[in-house]
Amino acid sequence: ENIFKSSEKFRDVMSHGRSSSHVRSHKKLHGWSPDQNQWNEKLYPFWEKGDPRWKDCWRGGKVVARLTSDSPALVGSNVTFTVTLQFPRCQKEDNDSNIVYDRNCRNDSSDFPDQYVYNWTKWIDDCGWENCTSNNTHNVFPDGRPFPHHPGWRRRNFVYLFHTVGQYYQKTGGSSAIVSINTTNITLGKQMMVVSVYRRGHRTYVPVATASGIYVVTDQIPLYVNLSQKNDRNASDSVFIKDSPITFDVKIHDPSHYLNNSAISYKWDYGDGSGSFISNSPISTHTYTLQGNFSLNLTVQAIIPVPCGPATPTPPLPTSPGKSLAGVMEDTPDGGCHIYRYGHYKTTISIVEGILQVNIIQMTSVQMTVAQGENSLVDFVVTCQGSLPTDACTIVSDPTCQVSQNVVCDPVEVTDQCLLTIRRAFNEPGTYCVNITLGDDASQALTSALISVNGAPGSSSRTVEGVLIASGFLVAFVIIVRYKEYKPIERSAEQAVNREGLSVYFNNVKAVLFPGNNERDPLLKSKPGIV
Repeated sequence: ENIFKSSEKFRDVMSHGRSSSHVRSHKKLHGWSPDQNQWNEKLYPFWEKGDPRWKDCWRGGKVVARLTSDSPALVGSNVTFTVTLQFPRCQKEDNDSNIVYDRNCRNDSSDFPDQYVYNWTKWIDDCGWENCTSNNTHNVFPDGRPFPHHPGWRRRNFVYLFHTVGQYYQKTGGSSAIVSINTTNITLGKQMMVVSVYRRGHRTYVPVATASGIYVVTDQIPLYVNLSQKNDRNASDSVFIKDSPITFDVKIHDPSHYLNNSAISYKWDYGDGSGSFISNSPISTHTYTLQGNFSLNLTVQAIIPVPCGPATPTPPLPTSPGKSLAGVMEDTPDGGCHIYRYGHYKTTISIVEGILQVNIIQMTSVQMTVAQGENSLVDFVVTCQGSLPTDACTIVSDPTCQVSQNVVCDPVEVTDQCLLTIRRAFNEPGTYCVNITLGDDASQALTSALISVNGAPGSSSRTVEGVLIASGFLVAFVIIVRYKEYKPIERSAEQAVNREGLSVYFNNVKAVLFPGNNERDPLLKSKPGIV
């Protein structure tokens, strides 16, 4: 018996009102079928957008199909599409791929009448593989091909139909499905992928959702470059600091690992007259010694081994005429063949003066009378290299440098030399981790110290001992701070400064305190301060 009761073809059904793509000729995709094949409308009814039957195709609401891809794809690589079904609220797929009500979900409607939305296990057990319909044609795709009969077929109650470049692919699955296509025979540029999803029914398969999305095939290696610099205040503004190395980290988008066996080289032109630099590493560093705007250019070359084919292969159409270095097959001395692919990156960066380093050169306790208060005051004398700061922040934390106790940020006015005295109060004796940052519009640098405040409040014997633990670290956090007007501290004649017991060690003991873990720096990993 002829199961096809209409003259509909796949291209008519899968176009969903869009102009059909069968007018153009496309090279065959491996494992895909031409969309001129007939569609079994009796077993797989199709509805146009706006058809009222869509409202009743699923119990309890609407199913949404989310279609994503890992595009863009370099021609010759694979592009992968993932479809995920989003069920109505309080519905989910169980371990047997039945759709059930989630009892832990709070629904404004009445109690769930049944555990199951769709109990496909019971349906299948009642009819088995061969007896679901009298003509034994229920377990087939729209083109009449039988479902693959493998051990997990009972858990595949959805049919996914993919359509692109005049061809279709069909498969069964659960609440998600993944399909990969090799792009060798796909025309360069933007293409459309359309997917239709059907669920198992008693007599027919029922359409439940459709989705579509654009994907891109290119002959240019997809890539981006991450630029970073120590002490740079905002990595996204393309403004960096003079006389400090910038790290350029190239990330090639190759999710199918097509370039794994390729020889890849990176040619840099930093735009400052230093010439070209070629490397086999995706990471490079460069230091700009002048201020100004510079045009950065990168060319990535991949030599890809391929099977030897015709002497003069037909290259794919370029994405933009005159700008594409199309892959050309060449023989290698070892008798193999390869093609060249290229990727390009260009940007403009600004180089400005910045704060390169911060140092605490002196820490002293300030003697206070009982009448002046019970807090212990400590003066930190701070210097920096590079540009002059416009703000200073102090974070006082516990001895582990993990839990911040007090945060104060002050605007500062420094006219000719970076030399500041910052006074901070400590409520009680103990050991504290103190972090001081100096910043301007473009940069921010950090120095850290452990200090020990000894003696009772108001005592003349109160001392401060300190150990320098870090300097010049990048600040990369957001914290709630309290601002107040800052004025350089002037010592009065009435205040006696007790320097006894003060010890400042300028050796870097951070490695001893926090071996192998820079992220324990409290300014890099800190909770909001308690003011």
